[in-house]
Amino acid sequence: MTEPLLKVENVVVDFKTATGRVHAVRGVSYEVARGETLAVVGESGSGKSVTARAIMSMLAENASVGADTKITFDGEDISEFSEAKMQRIRGNRISMIFQEPLTSLNPIYRVGDQVAEIIQVHRPMSKKDALAEVVQLFREVQLPDPEARVNQYPHEMSGGQRQRVMIAMALANKPDLLIADEPTTALDVTVQAEILSLLKALQKSHNMAVILITHDLTVVEKTSDHVVVMRYGEVVERGTTADVFANPQHPYTKHLLASEPKGLPEPLNPNATPIMQADNMRIAFRIAHGSLFSRKSTDIVAVNDISLCVRRGETLGIVGESGSGKTTLGMAMIRLLDANAGTIEFNGQRIEHLTRKEMRPLRPRIQVVFQDPFSSLNPRMIVQQIIEEGLIVNGIGANSAERKELVAKALEEVQMPRDAMQRFPHEFSGGQRQRLAIARALALNPDFILLDEPTSALDLSIQAQIIELLRDLRAKHDLSYMFISHDLKVVKALCHNVIVMQNGNVIEAGPTSEVLENPKSSYTQRLVDAAFNVVAA
Repeated sequence: MTEPLLKVENVVVDFKTATGRVHAVRGVSYEVARGETLAVVGESGSGKSVTARAIMSMLAENASVGADTKITFDGEDISEFSEAKMQRIRGNRISMIFQEPLTSLNPIYRVGDQVAEIIQVHRPMSKKDALAEVVQLFREVQLPDPEARVNQYPHEMSGGQRQRVMIAMALANKPDLLIADEPTTALDVTVQAEILSLLKALQKSHNMAVILITHDLTVVEKTSDHVVVMRYGEVVERGTTADVFANPQHPYTKHLLASEPKGLPEPLNPNATPIMQADNMRIAFRIAHGSLFSRKSTDIVAVNDISLCVRRGETLGIVGESGSGKTTLGMAMIRLLDANAGTIEFNGQRIEHLTRKEMRPLRPRIQVVFQDPFSSLNPRMIVQQIIEEGLIVNGIGANSAERKELVAKALEEVQMPRDAMQRFPHEFSGGQRQRLAIARALALNPDFILLDEPTSALDLSIQAQIIELLRDLRAKHDLSYMFISHDLKVVKALCHNVIVMQNGNVIEAGPTSEVLENPKSSYTQRLVDAAFNVVAA
């Protein structure tokens, strides 16, 4: 038997909340050896990430760890280490890729400086040498034009690009143990395959141990040696990946393996009228790079002359690699971003030239669910205040009691308990926060919702519930969705029509079944192959 690099024994973590004590992790034990990948899977809220944060000694202030919890790393019991001792290990010998990159990156510093800082803290070298190493790291994680990206701020990058910066940061000091918390959540399927291959190659060359926290069973099957299945803070099944997938023992494991997006969208009314359409949309950004005395600027065309139409009751899917312009197009459609050219119509009304004040009466009818739920939920407000805020601003609900009932109803529609109203966003898992973001949009009873990767943070079983929820709401309220995603299985189950984007251009468009089953372009074929053709580990 190979001696484990990390041994986690009887991890117990409780959180003190306004509504009582939450038992998040209940006696979890597992181990991982050098050069081995251990996958930890389970529903959002099962305690996967909390256990990982306990290993890193990065739990919230309201958390308490059990007296019998023991964490052994490379023969040392680190569960009793001081903060100063842990700082020497974190980012150096044990590194972590976090689930939500936008909240993990400092918004006021360039991404290159942030990665360089990690290198300089643990390995004394000049800023110039550190930045040169950062460029190489960015090249390794497939960031396009790495020299220019070094000088960008986090908000100037797509979700997938930010995730790759986080991966570069985690790998900067070639750690012995890498904890990857949903490392491919924000990435499209083709880049996901590249990143997983990269992690495998780095793992092999450095004999690195990897703990992979994920809800994506395809990723687990492709990459892991052993798997631990968690539910309600406990381990319900463990074993080699091959054994667990071939012969699952626990009913919950069987349920997970059987869960994936199924079905097709109900037929669209042929007489449905357009509710949101755009013609000849163009959006370009200018980024500066180079030294102080040789500054250069480059125009990046994010959306290049795109026209589209969403009809009442329709779901239009927008797919493509990260950085292809999907989110930029969506943000411009709902006027959270100004286009350089083109026209936009909502329900027959031209809106591209409307001021912020003129757009305000339309805002309740046009809602959005953002890709990164934690960054879009105010951390200082409880859930009731977050959802109620939109109701107050738009004059919905006669009094506070009526608004509270509307909030409770919105939570119920996304399968969240009523007592969630009194908790803060940080007290929920990533998947639960995504459901809160959907509830906030639904509370205003909109006509059109832009859904930017709304299921990316959700495990498969909850993902299936959210798809059913979105279908039911669409039928019940005659809602229209623009659904931005890199998950083609979800797009196939939910979207009537689809647009495939690459580098700001429309590569292919048409009915979803036709585009995905008979792609005309090699790019679409590559996306389809990566999504549907599972390659065994």
